[in-house]
Amino acid sequence: MITALALTGLTLVRGERVLFRNLDLTAAAGEAVALTGANGAGKTSLLRAVAGFIRPEAGTVAFLDADGDAIDPPEARAHGLHLLGHLDGLKTARTARDELMFQSQWLGHSHKGIAEAIEGLGLAPLLDLEVRKLSAGQRRRLALARLIGSPRSLWLLDEPLSPLDARWRAVVGEMMARHLHGGGLIMAAVHDPLPIPTRALDLGAGR
Repeated sequence: MITALALTGLTLVRGERVLFRNLDLTAAAGEAVALTGANGAGKTSLLRAVAGFIRPEAGTVAFLDADGDAIDPPEARAHGLHLLGHLDGLKTARTARDELMFQSQWLGHSHKGIAEAIEGLGLAPLLDLEVRKLSAGQRRRLALARLIGSPRSLWLLDEPLSPLDARWRAVVGEMMARHLHGGGLIMAAVHDPLPIPTRALDLGAGR
């Protein structure tokens, strides 16, 4: 189980552009880190680097267990984190039920977790509908359900609340709070504040 994330001297470059240099951050279980900054500052790229989809130009990304020992990065990424991107990554021709089951089973599902996700995110009336027929907010709730259906300790979230109305933002805020209370860790790229206490990491004005 990932109980801490440590970034040391991290430098990210996209194309010919340096997003940021020598970034240091340590975040522990129970913490939420809000990545702020202008468009192009590197918020999404940082999430993708932590998830292993972007190779840093310099520096390291380390995942630590409860004893403070390093976890093998491929193992940590395969079994210890979720990346929920700005795009929901859902197959539009599937029903919501099939998509939820596929996503959760692929990621290592919990039957209890799937039931909790359906109830907590109000998905029951949507399960027999094709994903293409869901609104943006409904699709986001379906995408968020994998966080509960397949529990993992580190959540990497890119603008997780953007299509949600006030009611569902509050519900997701409660979901995040429970995750942190249970020893989870969240890193989220945001423009609007999350409805939970966070530590801000400002990546700057972008270019």
